[in-house]
Amino acid sequence: MAWNKVRQQLEEFLTPKLKGTVEYTRTGYRYHVSKNTNCYLVLDKVQIFNQSLTGSPIKWYESEQEAKGDDQVRFNISEEDINRVRQSSGGKIPEDRLRIIAQKNKNNQYAKTVIKAQTDLPKIDFQKTVNTFLTTSIEQSLESDDIMLNVLAIIDRRVGKKRLEKMSHIMELKHPSVRYIYKLRLYGKDSKKWR
Repeated sequence: MAWNKVRQQLEEFLTPKLKGTVEYTRTGYRYHVSKNTNCYLVLDKVQIFNQSLTGSPIKWYESEQEAKGDDQVRFNISEEDINRVRQSSGGKIPEDRLRIIAQKNKNNQYAKTVIKAQTDLPKIDFQKTVNTFLTTSIEQSLESDDIMLNVLAIIDRRVGKKRLEKMSHIMELKHPSVRYIYKLRLYGKDSKKWR
């Protein structure tokens, strides 16, 4: 499908709250077949997935260790998380240690998920990802480990605020770029004050 048609579809699905803030742009070499054409998601005139951008409101990690040690990332530990640790240990771990282990497990899961998603991001073909987004359900895009699919679904007008609010536990484990867009969608531009 031609880029102009794809961009038009994306703009039709964009939530009214973010119109004028989010743009879909394309760069490339029109007359060189060997040169790739890249498409980007731009927020307030800045490519939000540019990992080398200094002063970006989005946190990009160098390693799993850095992701595990990020003190700005906090997880809600549920009784279900604690019970999972209790069952996996056969009840041999003292009760006061279960919450700490559950927290470490979530930190490990977060670090692995985030680093994988971050590593895969530069490899994606934006236009192919958009075509996937346009041909699959919103649920699949929201649940995917693909950062771009997550973001496209979050900024889609078909996903309401109540639905997004119910997803806060899922968003805990998503990459900071996805959480940033999620909070931007829920709270507007005031969300730039926090990460």
